[in-house]
Amino acid sequence: MLHVVIVFCSLRSGIVRRLRAAGCVFAEDEVAVLLAATSTPGELVAAVDQRVAGQPLEHILGWASFSGLRVTVTRGVFVPRRRTEFLVEQAIAVAPPSACVVDLCCGSGAVAVAVASAADVATLYAVDIDPVAVACARDNVGRFDGQVLVGDLYDPLPPALRGRVDVLVANAPYVPTDDIRFLPPEAREHEPSRALDGGADGLAVQRRIAAEAGAWLAPGGHLLIEASHHQASMTSEAVAGSGLISSVVRSDELDATVVLGARPSGRG
Repeated sequence: MLHVVIVFCSLRSGIVRRLRAAGCVFAEDEVAVLLAATSTPGELVAAVDQRVAGQPLEHILGWASFSGLRVTVTRGVFVPRRRTEFLVEQAIAVAPPSACVVDLCCGSGAVAVAVASAADVATLYAVDIDPVAVACARDNVGRFDGQVLVGDLYDPLPPALRGRVDVLVANAPYVPTDDIRFLPPEAREHEPSRALDGGADGLAVQRRIAAEAGAWLAPGGHLLIEASHHQASMTSEAVAGSGLISSVVRSDELDATVVLGARPSGRG
């Protein structure tokens, strides 16, 4: 028995060293997750090899932990970040009973399902332009009786939703094109560029979302967009320019910023 324990500890410490050398900051935590997710030494070695080669841990596992949920994340799909849990928290806070919720640029659908799991959501839609992401999101959002549509932002939404959306949430790409090269290799090489690239100043998609949001929001409804700290004022200007009442909230703990736009309740 002692021999088995020594062999196991040696294997574990060797994997930790490999992951650290590959730049994995939380190597010990990742080893624990990989050990729990694999059933044979061969599977473990293969998983470690993929991680060392730069594959996101979530793509190797096939899931991500997000807002207390296990969300399916397939290869080639944007991995939900912990900071985006702040976007979820803000969406839940403004969701009325029996809310109509729309998640734009949904990726895996993580934001949609996290909101639906904690708020009283009667109608749930998620949209992404990437068919690979849509296929992944359908596995997640379908558990909450939501619909996932493929298309460019508002285009695939049913016209009947215009003026009825209570919560319009978007974790749209906001990395400036010239800054993509500075992202970690696991993001730059294994996540779709259109889930990261926000155009010249990072705000191209956010501006398009803000411009049309008022037509889709119900009176008293809210638009919520994740933004970077230094871009938030520009995102807020775009939201205010669309006729919504704009505000910015910040979580230093999660290093997360969300821009909100409220449609006035009395607007016709």
